[in-house]
Amino acid sequence: MSQGENAVAEPYEDAAGRHPAEAVAGDTAAPPADEATEAGATEAGATETGAAAEHPPAAAEAAGLGLADLELEGEIAADYVEGLLDVADLDGDIDMDVEGDRALVSVVGATLDELVGPRGEVLEALQELTRLAVHRQTGARTRIMLDVGGYRQRRRAQLTEAGQAAADEVRHTGVAKKLGAMNPFERKVVHDAVAAAGLRSESEGEEPDRRVVVLP
Repeated sequence: MSQGENAVAEPYEDAAGRHPAEAVAGDTAAPPADEATEAGATEAGATETGAAAEHPPAAAEAAGLGLADLELEGEIAADYVEGLLDVADLDGDIDMDVEGDRALVSVVGATLDELVGPRGEVLEALQELTRLAVHRQTGARTRIMLDVGGYRQRRRAQLTEAGQAAADEVRHTGVAKKLGAMNPFERKVVHDAVAAAGLRSESEGEEPDRRVVVLP
């Protein structure tokens, strides 16, 4: 993966401004958990520093969620995703897990590129719809992660490499480097990679053009 603007991950929307499957979940929703927490962190300004600002204290911890709560979120999400697969007449097995403070639901066992889309745009939209479905049943915000065909794992590896490369470049040149626009998940991965390399990073700008800046 190349650095800079090639790291762009643009939000998905169709002509109506939403994914077609949104009709299954309905039109009224609270803001997604990642979006809501990041908006709270940046209300006083457009720039925050590092991975800690990208993801404030865990929503699960703040809400007092335990393992049973996260497992319930996973079950609700899995049922919702299974319903979407049935509607779309797509095959795929669904795995559930809990990692840290969030539930993980993965669609595996089939090639489902249409559920990922260019740069993961469709996957991001489906994840927000899944979070909405969970929120409507539990009444609480959720940070559940949806993956399809291991896309997020591969993307994490690419972004980690890009973050490390950017950190190496900044260390060598002494000049800050601005990367391409990314979603919160992607920015968090890059922040972590830069921190592991011993440098600092910030996120600046407004969605959907918010991006990471690696600092000398």
